[in-house]
Amino acid sequence: MGVSVLVMAKAPRAGSVKTRLEPLLGPDGCARLQGALIAAVTAWAADVSPHGAYLAYGGAEDELRPHVAAGVTVFPDARGDLGDRLAAATAHVFRERSDPLLVVGTDMPVLTRAHAREAEAVLRGGADMAFGPAVDGGYWIVGMARPAPDVFELGGEWGGAAVLERSLERCSAAGLRVELLGTQRDLDDAADARALAAHPRLPAAVAEILTAA
Repeated sequence: MGVSVLVMAKAPRAGSVKTRLEPLLGPDGCARLQGALIAAVTAWAADVSPHGAYLAYGGAEDELRPHVAAGVTVFPDARGDLGDRLAAATAHVFRERSDPLLVVGTDMPVLTRAHAREAEAVLRGGADMAFGPAVDGGYWIVGMARPAPDVFELGGEWGGAAVLERSLERCSAAGLRVELLGTQRDLDDAADARALAAHPRLPAAVAEILTAA
């Protein structure tokens, strides 16, 4: 029993990450935040799956490596939109491991083992896919029992308020059984930052950056 975990992340370069938070943190602050988020989420991944934690990255590896927790296998992202990159990265992990796969970004810094256990239980219980809805209409985690690249073919709708809705439609068209997990707030903009700043499980390095803004 167990799961594989895949983190999707951009290297923390000023001006290319967390840009919706630049009015609050500035480009350099956003880069520091991204580094802290990578550290927090990869530590969670390595804890949940000590032998099956992966990170698919965009950008320069040397800028990313210092923030990645020990034990996490790093490989470069594919080209294309987020859907293309998710399809390629999940296929990469499934080629190496047959366990259910949990996929996250770096926008949910308060992940716990309980989140992973819930997603694993749903997948082991017969679901093909498990989505954790985000407040903004996207999702903070997707669990997969097997490869399902067609689910990620959303075209220009990535980043909009209907990402989860369209993803569920893709699952339905493919005949996949889906279960939804609990709704969470992820970290995209200033309102999210203010809401998460006081969260009791927020990692100290992330909290320091958000509360200093």
